[in-house]
Amino acid sequence: METNYNTEQINSLIKQRRSIYPNQYAQGKTIPDETIWQILENAIHAPNHKQTEPWRFQVFSGKGLKHFAKLQAGIYQKFAGKDFKQARYDKLLSYPLLSSHVIAICMKRNEKNILPEIEEIEAVACAVQNMFLTVTAYGLGAYWTTAGITYFKEAKEYFGLGENDKLLGFFYLGVPEKANLIPSKRSPVETKVQWIGKEIDIPY
Repeated sequence: METNYNTEQINSLIKQRRSIYPNQYAQGKTIPDETIWQILENAIHAPNHKQTEPWRFQVFSGKGLKHFAKLQAGIYQKFAGKDFKQARYDKLLSYPLLSSHVIAICMKRNEKNILPEIEEIEAVACAVQNMFLTVTAYGLGAYWTTAGITYFKEAKEYFGLGENDKLLGFFYLGVPEKANLIPSKRSPVETKVQWIGKEIDIPY
């Protein structure tokens, strides 16, 4: 089958995708905003059932990073209760400042709830994979975290989300200090696949 794409490059791109953490970013280096826009443009071309486009993004950069850090640390301090840990609070304050940009990943439910919630969440996850692959192609670093305040129901209103919407975590981006050459830990594909082919005699 003929194709206009370099399939070897695409296969390599997918295999090279890694989570690269903020403490691995070169400090003082900032990703151009136009690159962030391209990452988000690629995100919204993810598959989504009935074209509901459930993804929503909030981008924090520059002084917005300090705003985000104080926001999430404050929410955590206010609502963590007996689970509050000072070390986590301190990390929520400091970690965003190691990044070039932080993007809040949100799922906005269709008003008519025409799809099961899981399908909307899956669509947003596909959008994030598009973001990861684009980041990899640009030689940048990214990390999707659901730690901190992601699952605090009280946090949703701060991101413009209603009762039926979901906060799905935060996408940290930066310029890696050095190339990530650590091989991906994956079991062989054959251990995860059951292939039922035409050579099988199916009794019906």
